[in-house]
Formats: sequence, C-alpha cells, structure tokens
Amino acid sequence: MKRRHFIKAGTLLGVPFLLKGIPVTSMVQPQFSLLTKNSGDKILVLIQLNGGNDGLNTIFPKDQYGYLANLRSNIIIPENTIISLTDTVGIHPVMSELAEKFKEGQLAIVQDVAYPNQNRSHFRSTDIWNTGSAANEFVQSGWMGRYLETQHPDYPEGYPNSDHTDPIALTIGSQISETCQGTHVNYSIAINGEDSLSYVGGVGGGDYGDTWYGREVDFLASVIHQLNTYSTVVKDAFDKGKNSADYGSDSLSDQMKLIARLISGGLQTKVYIANIGGFDTHANQVSINNPTEGNHANSLRQISEAISSFMDDLDKQGLESNVAGMTYSEFGRRIRSNGSRGTDHGTSAPMFIFGNCARGGVIGDNTDLSGDISESDGVSMQYDFRSVYGSLLVDWFGASEEEVRSLLYEDFSYVPLLNGCNHNKPNDDVFTPTTISLHVFPNPTTDVVNIDFKDFNGNIRIEVMDRRGNVVYQYNMLNSDALGIFKINASRFKMGMYYIHVSNASMKGTAMFIKT
Repeated sequence: MKRRHFIKAGTLLGVPFLLKGIPVTSMVQPQFSLLTKNSGDKILVLIQLNGGNDGLNTIFPKDQYGYLANLRSNIIIPENTIISLTDTVGIHPVMSELAEKFKEGQLAIVQDVAYPNQNRSHFRSTDIWNTGSAANEFVQSGWMGRYLETQHPDYPEGYPNSDHTDPIALTIGSQISETCQGTHVNYSIAINGEDSLSYVGGVGGGDYGDTWYGREVDFLASVIHQLNTYSTVVKDAFDKGKNSADYGSDSLSDQMKLIARLISGGLQTKVYIANIGGFDTHANQVSINNPTEGNHANSLRQISEAISSFMDDLDKQGLESNVAGMTYSEFGRRIRSNGSRGTDHGTSAPMFIFGNCARGGVIGDNTDLSGDISESDGVSMQYDFRSVYGSLLVDWFGASEEEVRSLLYEDFSYVPLLNGCNHNKPNDDVFTPTTISLHVFPNPTTDVVNIDFKDFNGNIRIEVMDRRGNVVYQYNMLNSDALGIFKINASRFKMGMYYIHVSNASMKGTAMFIKT
C-alpha cells in the first residue's frame, strides 16, 4: 500500500515500537538510509535547547557590560569572571571548554538569531523553528525534512536498499523530531539508550483482503520489516564503534556519546538530533549567593562539556572533519531580568556552530543596550534563523541558493558558517553580504526618520522592528538606482526604540533610532 494513503488514515501515527533498550518510533514518521547528493560522508548534528536560552547570560557584550549590569542587577555575573573571546565579546565562565574550542577556531557564534514578529509561546515558536516557517505560517513539514525529500522523494518505499542501507536521520530520545518531517513521511527514527537492538514482532492476524484495514496491516508489516532492518544496522554500528573521550553523566553527554559511537562504527546516517531542557529560566536562574552558578549555569555547563567531549572524541578517531553541529532554541529571554532572579520569554539569542570545519569567530555585532529599555523588550534580531539553516545546507550539503529560497526562505541571505575544511565551497551565485554602517537621522525623531542610502542600489529590502521583534514597517524596492535619502514616516510608531534593517544582494546595515 502507498504510504500517503496510510498517513492520511492516521490511525497508527506515533505508535512506539520497542527495540530492546532503544525505543524506535513508528515508521509513519520514519526513515531512511541515505547519502545526500554531493554530501560525501558529511554529518550534521543538531542540538535543541528547550525552553528559550538566555543569550545575554551566555554570550556577553563586554562593551555593554555597564548597561547590562543596570538592567540585570539581581542576576548579573561579575565582569571579571567572564571569559573573553574577543575585545568586545565574552562567554559564561562555566563554558570554558567551548571557549577553548573558540580559540582553536572550531566554534562560530552567530549573534541575535530569531525571526520577525517573534511569538513568545514555547509551543508555537518551537514549531516555527522546526518547520522553518514565518510567524504567520502554519507548515506541516520540517525544514530538514523538506530538504531530505528532495534527495529521496520516494522514501520509504524501497528503503533500505543496496545503495542506502542506513537510517537517514536519527533523533536521540523517545520521539522523532518534527525537524525531519517531510510532506508525507518523517525522515528520522528515534532511539534512546545504548542497549542492543532486538526485533519487533510481526503483525498477526488473517487475510483481510483488499480492505482498508487489510491495507493498513500490510503497511504496518512493511514498516516493521524496515525497522527491523535498520535496528540491525544501528546495532552493528554501535558494536563496531567506540568512544575515545570522557563524557559527563548528564543526559546531553549521554546523547553525544551515543552519536559519536555510532559515527565511529561507520553508520552512514546524515543527520542526528539531540536535545537538552532546562532553559525556561523564569525564576532562580542564578544562585542567590553566586550568580555564576544556578540553573542556567548548570545547563550551559552541560552544553559546553558535552560538545567539547564529542569534538575531542571525533578528533581522537580522525573523524573531526566529517561532522558539523549547531545549537538552537525557540527564543531568547528579555533584556531586563525579573524580580524572581530570572528572565522571561524574549526574542533573539545566539547560536553555536561547532566542529573542525566551522568558520570560527563571532558573526554579527553586540546588541545595543543603551536607551530606554522596557520590561517587555527583547534582543533585536540580526539574522533570520532561516538564513542560518539555509547557509548550513549550502556549506555542508551543497544545496544551491535557488533550492534554499524554494525550501526555506525567499529572502535568504547567505552567512558563511562552515569554511574551514574546504569540503564544499559555496556556490558562485551565493554571496556574503558586507556589513556597513547605516546612518539614520534625526535621532531621536518625532515624525520622520531618514536613511542615507548612498551605498545601496538594486533590489533593496527595508524593515523596521520594535524591541519585541515585531515588524512595524516593511518595504521592498525593486531595481532601484543608487539613492540619496529614503524617508520613513514614523509618526504612527509608538514611543520607544526601533531597529532599521536594510539589505540588498551584497550589503546589509542595521541602525537604531528612538521615537519620542
């Protein structure tokens, strides 16, 4: 029976199968085995930080420390404890392992990543990040699933086969990831634990003929057959693999240890997804006696230690150039702390890109914390998360700009993330936008704000966002000649701080202004 018919019926979606010690979720959202087009032996590891990570307590704008201390007096860590990464950027002291990877050029930090019109609901914002959709779109497929579907449009029919013997993607945990959901089928299976795999029992019953129920049973039988085949492949890789580094005893370390062992064992899975919770830090984010410790510090320490051990493990086994990784969270926290020694749901947050092939360094500028910042203000967005996703597909899997615009984001802007290994240079038609200083005046303003456009021409995109990440003004100019001054009527804007983002194919600029 065709998988599309089964999925429309929906009666068996999400049914878990136990593969002794490693639960494998229903194939209706499974699976694979594959080598993506032009991907060679490259592997991508995604780590989801559940709850909304506080970027301003992770990556510190050292040149804004005075403002930050005033805005977060009850949770700010001492300035002399911050580990310096650059002259103006520092990292939380519990993340010393990742600080070392940064100094070795194996960690890139992308500043202030979000999406326009930020939704501050955990569920909705997580859905947006997993699907790669806009805030006002409801998409049923995941961003990675759509890409994998371009490589394997017929999956799962005929899988596994002689060319594709291994799962395409693995989620470490009890549920498959929405990130890998295609339009008809999920391209990941879920495993949990390090025990050996065993077979799922067959489907019993009689001959139901060409009936709806009979077709469902037939499909389920084929699913179980595929799961049993994949269970053997995963078990073989686990048995052949090894770990060559010490890991912690927390959940994320266990997940990264398992991924490293499967990679070591030769599993040809292309995408792994791990996750860690604990980032919804409304209260007791820091210890009352020591702000460098507490709930958030514990989560950050786990990230730093787990990723560092994982990278060391791969390096010792000569696999360091095969694997790249990325962290993401559904949103950042607000700029001001609350009265419970915590932070509430905000907008932008930094992302980590890690691995031997990472570009390394800090991508983006420190957020401006001067001015009148309200209780509800979040960190302004510099990079759309879909551009980060798309750049990974370009750098790592050889996707074209045209594919990224079709699958993810029409206004995709390439960000160089993975350049170090020279595995896959960006296509010639993908450019790195040059950041220029954008001049706006008068500032403050009561009615009109002017933008100096002398450095821009061609197709120009203009967005004005408030501190909550809401787009209050948007304009696209097509095939424009070089301009002098562009005027925006700000009289209808509420009083407060705003950010203007201007970009064309090769340049981008951001400036802040105040409406009085």
